Amino acid sequence: MHSILQTILDFLNTSMREPEPYQSFAKGWFHYLSLALFIVLTIIFINRMRRMNKQNVNKLLIVFSIVLLIFEAYKQIIFTYQAQGAYQWYAFPFQFCSTPMYVALIAGLTKKEWLRNSLLAFLSTFGLFAGLAVMLYPETVFISTVGINIQTMVHHGGMAALGIALLSTQVKHSFKSMFQAISVFSVLVLIALLLNTIHNTWIHEGTFNMFFINPRFENGIPILSLFQPLVSPFIFDIIYIVGFSLVASLMMGITTLIMKLFPPKLKTVLQRT
Repeated sequence: MHSILQTILDFLNTSMREPEPYQSFAKGWFHYLSLALFIVLTIIFINRMRRMNKQNVNKLLIVFSIVLLIFEAYKQIIFTYQAQGAYQWYAFPFQFCSTPMYVALIAGLTKKEWLRNSLLAFLSTFGLFAGLAVMLYPETVFISTVGINIQTMVHHGGMAALGIALLSTQVKHSFKSMFQAISVFSVLVLIALLLNTIHNTWIHEGTFNMFFINPRFENGIPILSLFQPLVSPFIFDIIYIVGFSLVASLMMGITTLIMKLFPPKLKTVLQRT
């Protein structure tokens, strides 16, 4: 039994040359392939979701969440295996990019319309931004483990594709939707703060920096990291929420503009898929 488990883990830990984004095809083929599949998936999502009723959209959200959760479980197992059984706290699954797999599941299961609308608004703005940012700039996510590279592209590519599809077909482009999305994000930030506090108080093991807002560690996010040493943790958390909210609002604004400028052409493209 032990040898079978070892064989499975060794297989899941298969190595590859670490992909290099935007380099030659030999160095960056994995990233280029991921981008191509992301574009195809986005078109399919939009095309299918345009024709779905609420129940089918909910089913899609649940399936999407389950796929991401399965990949996440694999990631947790492999990172622990690579560390000879020591759990890697930095990989605890509650970073900003981790939240869409939980949010999508709740959105697909809830019977409360206001909650569902708020969660979809979050997925189509904050989730879209997080996924798109990694797909376009994956400098820090690629490693030499094949499965982890697949996991991160499926995870972030799926987030971005789902976000675009929801924003194009399911979510109203309004201040109310944006307020709902920001409300969900703020609650998630509070949960991250709570988790950071629990770890700092009782666990004290490894690097635990959920949402990169644990005051014990450097933030590391461009622009935001400049503010961290200059202000108190409370003020930094406010800046963090405002900063991400502005970028998420930009996602809605850009999508609104595209839909106003090119609706006939977009419809034609989608109908051909």
